[in-house]
Amino acid sequence: MDKFIVSARKYRPQEFDTVVGQSHITTTLKNAIKNNQLAHAFLFCGPRGVGKTTCARILAKTINCINIKQDGEACNECISCKSFNDGVSLNIHELDAASNNSVDDIRDLVAQVRFTPQAGKYKIYIVDEVHMLSASAFNAFLKTLEEPPSFAIFILATTEKHKILPTILSRCQIFDFKRITNNDTVEHLQQIVDKENLKADKASLQIIAQKSEGCMRDALSILDKIVSFTNGEVNYQNTIEHLNILDHDYYFKLLDYLQKQDMAGAMLLYDEVNSKGFEGDTVLNGFAEFIRNILVCKDERAAQLLDVVEGMQEKYFTVSKSTETAYLISTLNILNDAELSFKMARNKKLHIEFAIIKLNFLQQAIDFSNEQGVVVKKKRIDSEIAIKFKPIPSIQINAKLEPKLFVEIEAKKQKSEAQQQYETFLKPEVAYLSEEDKDLDFSNLGPIPKVNETDSQKNEILIEAKLEKKQSIPLSNNKSLLEILRQKAGDKYTIEVIKDVESLNFEKLDNCIKEYILQLSKSGGKNSTINYIKKATIEIENDSTFKLFVPTLISQKSIEQEKLSLTDLIRNSFNNFAITFFIEVIKYEVEVLPQSVTLNSRQKFDLIAAQYPMVREFKDRLKLDLDY
Repeated sequence: MDKFIVSARKYRPQEFDTVVGQSHITTTLKNAIKNNQLAHAFLFCGPRGVGKTTCARILAKTINCINIKQDGEACNECISCKSFNDGVSLNIHELDAASNNSVDDIRDLVAQVRFTPQAGKYKIYIVDEVHMLSASAFNAFLKTLEEPPSFAIFILATTEKHKILPTILSRCQIFDFKRITNNDTVEHLQQIVDKENLKADKASLQIIAQKSEGCMRDALSILDKIVSFTNGEVNYQNTIEHLNILDHDYYFKLLDYLQKQDMAGAMLLYDEVNSKGFEGDTVLNGFAEFIRNILVCKDERAAQLLDVVEGMQEKYFTVSKSTETAYLISTLNILNDAELSFKMARNKKLHIEFAIIKLNFLQQAIDFSNEQGVVVKKKRIDSEIAIKFKPIPSIQINAKLEPKLFVEIEAKKQKSEAQQQYETFLKPEVAYLSEEDKDLDFSNLGPIPKVNETDSQKNEILIEAKLEKKQSIPLSNNKSLLEILRQKAGDKYTIEVIKDVESLNFEKLDNCIKEYILQLSKSGGKNSTINYIKKATIEIENDSTFKLFVPTLISQKSIEQEKLSLTDLIRNSFNNFAITFFIEVIKYEVEVLPQSVTLNSRQKFDLIAAQYPMVREFKDRLKLDLDY
């Protein structure tokens, strides 16, 4: 029986033109050879299995070729090329730096550099995995690498360029190898399949290319394994079975179950996948990649990024048209979080099932937060902050006290129960007059002024207006208390007259609510909330309190989201900042929904509560807030 040679060695490129996916490097090297512009040190860096060592060997063989072709390739017929192909060339030395990484190994290499080549022009030293050298070995290599003999050329290869000392990098001509694309990998695999007289469809070769992740050596190794597994007939089904890859049909089914909110079907499908031996992180990663491909299909410009097997593109485009972008992005977030926390989970299967449950109700959450394509804000934070004022009593006059008029205004910060805002209270003003000034006429004092402090650094204001004698403030001037305060305070404070507070009345209150409905319609508010406010029944309890009666709990929750803005409008209209209102449900009506419409969490709770009243009582007694 002939000795088997793996495809990675059997089909290793022997010329620059046969190197796959690295034309930007092979072209540069061939031109350097033709123009005799070779550097004394090269550094080949890049991912594994992309042709670094292969290019180093081809370069070493081509440099010493006696009859170089016009295109810069070796002839493979001269003595130097034949000795290289047979592996007996004395001018090419390979050093594995992973096992020979000490300073003594580099000293031995430096000692050999002094000797001239026995045949050919150059002695080439290929140092593979050069990043494994120790710091002392790098330092011992510096001088020789910077100024080697004219006949010595060093070719260094590494997968981790960042581990190499900057002093080494500065002495080398650096070539960065890139990952091999899937199309190049498939073409190269097809050539090998044809040479070996094997049967392989393009879909299976695409799966192998995706699994190799741009590494040609891995792709050839995978092909050898599958050929042995299938006895020479490579197809899509046995390829995904051998590589333990989950078929995309499962992902299409899972997405269909989740969009229909068929949690039982999704859970049973995952149980089937789990029973076939697929790990949970494999399912999460595969489903995330599947969702990414659907998201890519949303835009025709990005369709070229779709990385799927041939024949599946049309199905991806069809599904992408029927799936919302918001749903796809939210799904990717949930899958990413689940994959990051997968290693920390004790019960792996339960962790995956919990992620599936989240995805099952994801569409319902998106439908709840969107109405008619407009995203609804959960909280209104763009409205102004309301401030309450306490009415000011009338001035009391005591003629037996000192001849001074004090107007004391004090602002206190106090939290409101409903709005948690600051309230401002004004103390009653008291005027004291002596017996000498009892004949003064106070009929022209006018309304009590309000003083708004403009200096933010003060919390208390004390204004003293002193009436000394009748002669100092004659009655003919007819000065009111407002004018006295303005004269005394100057420009330091803003003084304005307080408007009279109005009590609630049904007609004006109804007009305020209609005005708010009009404002809500113009600002693009939810139509359902507007209808709930229109249908609400108004009942005034006292001068500053009224109630809105609504038929369902859903309407109560919707109106509560607008309560702050509606309260501000009513208070400003009545000039009464003590006005407040409550929303009560007069009866629980179960909204009849078409069977084709999927119920959200809130509607389901209403249905359960209507059938079992103890559920609602249990919620109210414990003061629970349901997560809708």
